Amino acid sequence: MESSPKQENIVQSSQDDEISLIDLFAVLLQYKKLIILITAFTAAAVVLFSVLSIALPPEKSPLPNVYTSEALMLINDSSSSGGSLSSLLNSSGMSGLGSLMGLSNLSKGATFSALAVYIAGTNTYLDAIIDKFNLTARYKVKEFPKAATRKALQQNLTADFDDKSGVFSLAFSDTDPVFAESVANFAADYMETVFTSLGIDKHKLEKKNLEENIDMSYKQILSLAKQIRENESTASYRYNPNGSPVMENAIRVLELEAQEQVYKQLKTQYELLKVQMASETPVFQILERAEVPDRKSKPSRGMLCIIATFAAFFIAVFIAFALNAVENIKRDPEAVKKISASLKKNRT
Repeated sequence: MESSPKQENIVQSSQDDEISLIDLFAVLLQYKKLIILITAFTAAAVVLFSVLSIALPPEKSPLPNVYTSEALMLINDSSSSGGSLSSLLNSSGMSGLGSLMGLSNLSKGATFSALAVYIAGTNTYLDAIIDKFNLTARYKVKEFPKAATRKALQQNLTADFDDKSGVFSLAFSDTDPVFAESVANFAADYMETVFTSLGIDKHKLEKKNLEENIDMSYKQILSLAKQIRENESTASYRYNPNGSPVMENAIRVLELEAQEQVYKQLKTQYELLKVQMASETPVFQILERAEVPDRKSKPSRGMLCIIATFAAFFIAVFIAFALNAVENIKRDPEAVKKISASLKKNRT
């Protein structure tokens, strides 16, 4: 039974495919030494590079260990809304920040968490961290110190908010784990200061004012009591009971009694406020302060070695096929004539 032309073409095509695969495998065998040499050399070089990067100090290492320290904060968005947030910023004296939020479309449906992420990228916030730790000198910035230092800080400082848990995180990465912990904690504390200054959490602001007033009242009580004792110990007070020191002391006694009443009222308000704050969820609170990391966050030198080795292998295979193609062209007179003719045309 004779086979049809269609079946013959299929058989011929399968044979061509087998031949081409055999040819490809033959090329790999022909240049196996080159492929093995390039792959092995690259792998050895990457491993040596990784070992040297660990042995050298961080300031001299081309690939130093980087440590990341993270502080966690809880932000309550339940009472925030776009209109109230924008009006709150304007009423707290932060009209510039409120207008910037409007320009960046944050005022529509904005939340306190979105505000925190936005503040972490503002120049005022970044400059506070830069000035505190003198990052311009640390990053060795010479040209455009403000802009370049801010950019370097933004690359190492990460602000993120998890919608599911409501946790806002501030993470900082550096080759020095102790320094990373210090910057992360300062960034968290400063964020809390910014929220307090905005008056978003009114109870915190009220508590701070009460603490300051209580402290001031206490110092005045101590000062008045000291003045009364000093006046009573003077000779003019003891031997001239109708003189001016007695009158002055009587006035100070009245002032002391009044100040003691003020102190009692302030302490009462303070204790009531603490009870009220305990029953409510604050807008911003630090859940977990940053710690000194004992494990690097990057780089992954093992993954680097694997990627570099595979890349070198594929490059070596490509070089082998390229060299084989050149050899085939040299053996084909017609191909050489065509290339020569095309070169002559290009020259003319």
